[in-house]
Amino acid sequence: MTRSLLAGACALAAILLAVSGATAQSQTAPQAPAPSDQPAADQGAADQGASSTSDAAPADEDKQAPIPFEGGQLTITQPEQDGEKMLAYDGKQLASNYDVSFDRIVKIGDVNVALVDVGDGGNQCGPAKVIVWKPKDGEIRTTTVEQDECGAPPAAVSDDAIYFVPFLLPGATKPALQWSPTEGLTTSGNLTYTPEPGTDWKDVDSSKYDNIIDAFHNEAVYKAAQALLGDNMPDMATSLLVGGGTEKTASGAFYATGCVPHDCGGNDGFMAVDPVKHKVYFARRGQNGEPDAWPPVKDWPVDIKKAYDDAKGN
Repeated sequence: MTRSLLAGACALAAILLAVSGATAQSQTAPQAPAPSDQPAADQGAADQGASSTSDAAPADEDKQAPIPFEGGQLTITQPEQDGEKMLAYDGKQLASNYDVSFDRIVKIGDVNVALVDVGDGGNQCGPAKVIVWKPKDGEIRTTTVEQDECGAPPAAVSDDAIYFVPFLLPGATKPALQWSPTEGLTTSGNLTYTPEPGTDWKDVDSSKYDNIIDAFHNEAVYKAAQALLGDNMPDMATSLLVGGGTEKTASGAFYATGCVPHDCGGNDGFMAVDPVKHKVYFARRGQNGEPDAWPPVKDWPVDIKKAYDDAKGN
């Protein structure tokens, strides 16, 4: 059953798109400050009344109810308005960040496991996945699964393990991970980005692309890009991750700009596809103010070069 589930997850991963390289960190839960170190509730109320400039408490609708877990409670609180939220178990801090939300509780073997999403918030990166469990006669423990500091891969749960199928960028090969209370986080195997077999230039339809990276699903586009970019393909695709739809030139080519998550303005990319002439064009911010381009910008058609210059604000 485990192998069949992983096979299904791996098949799904071939069409998933995102950043590469999953990492994980295991830790025991740090001890929260003792109650004597915390300001008393009455004192906090008095301080609030004494100063009209103090931050108000978060709205009730933003609070998340305690979650019963292994004889205790998981809580998500926000000690300060607009501050980080804190995940804790019976007062022991487990994780904190600006976006913390409970996902679900699953059973792996005979162990209850809580899954919690913890991230920076915003739409550039998804949250990491914090796995919480309590070994028999042991202390509460956590493992955090994240991928290039930009969110965790999707999780698939079986009877005896949780599988994390990596997001893949064009040209990338990354490990699929699995976690269990007994084995911890281990590698199940490697997955490689693969375009849709048999698709050709006639199948290119930019109106269906939410992001121009979707064009890499086309085998003809992928092979043309691979011939130009070689080992630079994953990095080039990363520079397009944060972006929107495409625009067209008068000749029928389409193009779009993008940037690396959390580095927009510092690491931007440009991609154009000409399905009529069977050509692709790439550029990204290079060293010394000069762009890295494939092929060189001097060899680009006039309309695509103009689109690139306009995108840069030239």
